[in-house]
Amino acid sequence: MMTADTDLSPRMTVPLFVGQGTIAFGSKEIPVTGDGELLIQVKANALCGSDRGQFYDGTPVTPGHEAAGLVIAGGTGTTTSPGTPGVVFLMAFCGECSNCKNDFTNLCLNKQADYGFSDDGGYAPYMVVKEHVFFPIDPQIPFAEATLLLDIMGTGGHAIKRAQRIRPDINSILIAGAGPIGLGVLAMAKLLLGQDKPVYVMDYVPYRLELAEKLGAIPIHLGNMSVSDVVRNRGHAGIDVAVDTSGKTAARQMALEALNKRGVLVCVGHGQELHLQVSNDLIATERAVLGSEYFQFHELAENHELLLKHLPYLSQIITHRCRVDHIQQAYEMFFEGQTGKVVIEQ
Repeated sequence: MMTADTDLSPRMTVPLFVGQGTIAFGSKEIPVTGDGELLIQVKANALCGSDRGQFYDGTPVTPGHEAAGLVIAGGTGTTTSPGTPGVVFLMAFCGECSNCKNDFTNLCLNKQADYGFSDDGGYAPYMVVKEHVFFPIDPQIPFAEATLLLDIMGTGGHAIKRAQRIRPDINSILIAGAGPIGLGVLAMAKLLLGQDKPVYVMDYVPYRLELAEKLGAIPIHLGNMSVSDVVRNRGHAGIDVAVDTSGKTAARQMALEALNKRGVLVCVGHGQELHLQVSNDLIATERAVLGSEYFQFHELAENHELLLKHLPYLSQIITHRCRVDHIQQAYEMFFEGQTGKVVIEQ
């Protein structure tokens, strides 16, 4: 049985999300590994829009669900060597239910934890996770860039793959929302479908639209132009696949209306509603509306190879890096919308 480094203090300083958009600092005991668990020294954790509730409402849990770090110690039955770098899959899936046995680990029926939500996460210097949700990475990948394997590449790529199951002949894509997840969908569309496939990205924020264009998108500023006009001017009657990352009803409706026959709308962003006229929107057009939740654990291996091959391209999505003592300012900046992906480095 491996044990924790004897130089570790029994307590660690952690950010406390106390509510009303305020982050203080306090201390917690460094967690101890149980059977089948690893102690991770966190090196980087990326901010996410789904942290909004924790930032404004507060939480007793230390947030952070996009963590990368080093294995420090392992409990009984673990085989991962101390010093191994890797990332943490959000969901502690059971591995035994019908979904897990069919590789749908993102839809586990007996989920044991959501790190950063139900259990302490990656803004602490140390966190304990189930060994089977730890994915080792190539040491040449910097820890900040390693976090891209999670919500950016994982969630983004999974959405594209969901659409491909229904529409294998994808020739055009529309993304609603140029936030980090939208940028992830854009990047993975380019890597999985080919650089020649046009990807339209719609948003209201010039900063994020400029970043999307830098990554290869055709930007649509919704304050200045309509989706249909831009698409038609580019020679397309409509869109084959639309991916909503905004969670906004208006964006989902625009995305649905832009679809060709046999078009697919993939809903990634949690939030508001979608209104359907079943006959016109679905039956007569044979369109499909899909949900896409996070990604499957096995997708990390494929995405790891893509990250190694396309690291300079993908790293453009990270626009700001902050130390943990500046986490308050990082969140304020992030929720103002003038960033891409923001990463806290320890």
